[in-house]
Amino acid sequence: MLAIAITSCNALKRVGDNELLLTKNMVFADSVKVSNEDVHSLIFQKPNSTLLGYPLRLNLYNLAKKDPDSSYRAWLHKKDKREQRLINLLSKKQVARLGESFIVKGSSVWLKNIGEPPVVIDTLKARRSLQRLSAYYKSKGYFNNNTTYVLDSNRRKQRAAINYRVALGKPYKIDSLQKSISSPQLDSIHQLNLTDSFLKSGNQIILQDLNDERERLTELFRNTGVYNFQESSISFDLIGDTTKIGTNQKLDILLNIEDLKKRTDNALTTSEYNVHSFKKINIYTDYNFNNGNDSLKSVDYKNFTIYYKNKLRFKPKAITDAIFLKKDSIYRELDRIRTYRQINNLNTFKYPNIEFVEDSTKSKLTTNIYLTPRPKYSLGTDFDITHSNIQFLGLAFSPSLQARNLFKGAENLSISGRINLGASKDPSIADNRFFNILEFGGDINLNLPRIWMPLFSTSKLIPNYMLPQTKISMGTSFQQNIGLDKETFNAILGYNWSPTDFKKNTIELLNVQFVRNVNPNRFFTVYQNTYNKLDRIANNYQNNTALSEFYEIPGGSTEPKLIIPEGTTGFTNAILAREVPVTTFDYNEISSIEERRKRLSENNLIFTSNYTYNKNNKIGLTDNDFYQFRFKLESAGNLLSGASNIINFNKSDNNRKLVFGVPYSQYIKTEFDYIQHWSFSRTTVLAFRSFFGIAIPYGNSDNIPFARSYFAGGSNDNRAWLPYSLGPGRTQDVNDFNEANLKIALNVEYRFPILGNIKGALFADAGNIWNALDNVNDEKATFNNFGSLADIALGTGLGIRYDFSYFVFRLDMGFKTYNPAEETSKRWFRDYNLANGVFNIGINYPF
Repeated sequence: MLAIAITSCNALKRVGDNELLLTKNMVFADSVKVSNEDVHSLIFQKPNSTLLGYPLRLNLYNLAKKDPDSSYRAWLHKKDKREQRLINLLSKKQVARLGESFIVKGSSVWLKNIGEPPVVIDTLKARRSLQRLSAYYKSKGYFNNNTTYVLDSNRRKQRAAINYRVALGKPYKIDSLQKSISSPQLDSIHQLNLTDSFLKSGNQIILQDLNDERERLTELFRNTGVYNFQESSISFDLIGDTTKIGTNQKLDILLNIEDLKKRTDNALTTSEYNVHSFKKINIYTDYNFNNGNDSLKSVDYKNFTIYYKNKLRFKPKAITDAIFLKKDSIYRELDRIRTYRQINNLNTFKYPNIEFVEDSTKSKLTTNIYLTPRPKYSLGTDFDITHSNIQFLGLAFSPSLQARNLFKGAENLSISGRINLGASKDPSIADNRFFNILEFGGDINLNLPRIWMPLFSTSKLIPNYMLPQTKISMGTSFQQNIGLDKETFNAILGYNWSPTDFKKNTIELLNVQFVRNVNPNRFFTVYQNTYNKLDRIANNYQNNTALSEFYEIPGGSTEPKLIIPEGTTGFTNAILAREVPVTTFDYNEISSIEERRKRLSENNLIFTSNYTYNKNNKIGLTDNDFYQFRFKLESAGNLLSGASNIINFNKSDNNRKLVFGVPYSQYIKTEFDYIQHWSFSRTTVLAFRSFFGIAIPYGNSDNIPFARSYFAGGSNDNRAWLPYSLGPGRTQDVNDFNEANLKIALNVEYRFPILGNIKGALFADAGNIWNALDNVNDEKATFNNFGSLADIALGTGLGIRYDFSYFVFRLDMGFKTYNPAEETSKRWFRDYNLANGVFNIGINYPF
């Protein structure tokens, strides 16, 4: 960047002597500065883009040779014999290709492509911008506005800003509303819905209100029986003189709704619009657009006629429940859209086609719904090559089978398996084979396109247009030479439905997870930080003969260390039993280590129910002004706790109730997640996220299972800390994986373009995790009162991203701006340097 700045700091390198470089555009409406992005987007010429105030792309463009071909030829013929010597050394063809090489020509072409030519003021484009500005303000009712522009220039420096000035005048308002509607039926519908009109007498005349009214009427007619209504039939006339300037600038608005126009080969015909109702609804379940469909059989079911080949493969109810068009009811566009959505939601048919045919009365419709089934079975396979901190090479294979319409009710069953062979250099793994770690498992998922709840009917509370689904799943996985070699089993019975495109509800009535640690004796091998902490304490007691059997001197070392697992277990038991004299501090530290070991190595049974609500207002992939809100409430163990009043469960030594020999978890958990994006322009966005979550153990638990606890740090959290390395509270790297049951996170990020698909970001991440209302008593790690908010860590930094359209690859570098783990006087900017920067790689934006 510094080299580019030095070598191409002359931004006027490509600006002619009689030309001016555009530096700024300013718009004034009645002498008031306008900063509206919509207004500025109307201006044809924009100043050269800048990166933090520096015209990077302009100077990259200036680095390129203006005419590399001519420069090369001039260099080649500068000396009489240079060309011939090169031909003798290379060849005539190679000398010609040298002129096309990257060094000679390609670099200049590349610089021009990623760079940006200087924006030289063009007065013709300035006048065209005035026309746009005038049209824009006319659309707001200022029909008599006047526009001019003034150059604010410095001829000596060959730079200028353009000031666009708009004299608005007085706006025109609506005097009265009139109508001319050809179809009597449309006139009646319009008269009944006048109160919803966007046009009101006395309002300023705004083009957007006219467009909104046209869309409102189109939607109104199409949802009150007029299936073939054309938006182009609606027009507005302004009645009055727009050239008069005075205090009473009012116009009448005439609403015109013409008859239906149809173009044939010979002529253009018109006919009145009519309200239509359904005479008959036909459903073709085996339709083939390429082959004949004459040999179809049919069956009548609840005012529907279902056509099929050979044998009906679907329960009639499963199909008709997805169709919201009903016999004898009037046509509604909303019902047609809902029918498309629900049929697609079945995931059993290809994209449906719905046809409407008028009868001779022009008021009745025959509806034909054409459905083409997807294949009954489909196979899939995935193969991945992975690399992680656990394995330097991993090979993963995942076969899958999908069966559609399993029970003839559009139920879909998917069965998938996975196997991962990994190669690890972990010295704690005794297996000497190349692929010495293994993970395998499988999942079964059954999706039903309805709420399946025996003994209860939910059709009135959750109608079919909300796309209800029931999910039943089971899965298991097994690990070998990975951590404590976990074996897991999970099962879910859940429901989800979407009242609108912007709201979604999810209920998991049952979510069961069982975790069994096969090799708990590997705890101190896996959690090295915890082992090192215990071993440092043990150094104080290595001369005690009663504990000597728990130590060994590793090869190449003179310091004795605790033997894993015999020594760590024996030493811990001896200290906690006070078999040897021990300080209060060491006793408390070892007690805390042992509690954590038991918690992370014990088997878990998590039996939960939860509810999640999601809401957003994002209307498309390109929408950069939106919000997202998520709320989740989870309860664990209450069903088992209630069953314990009937069934006499066994109890552990510490009085915890056991199910199949495992203590079940009991807690209540809630989360709030809010995201807001503001678009300052089409390419710059300010993104904000806030998160609060807490899980409170009670009853049969005094802590939260590791799998359901919170951690801080990482590419999607506080990017100045690595995952699991921040907190809890004022502690720092106490454990290998630091987690807790309360979390607060606040993130803000400013995103901007750099070059083409390369984007940049500046961010600030704040937050931390704490222990609250559980069995941790460390004051530094617990949330005691609002004073604990002083433990919120702050990380700031910058990132670079490449937008591949389908996904975004990003690299973020964070710096510890405020580190609560340091002494009070050393918390700010202590590690704020490149040497201590934390790099995080991520896919897509963090929020």
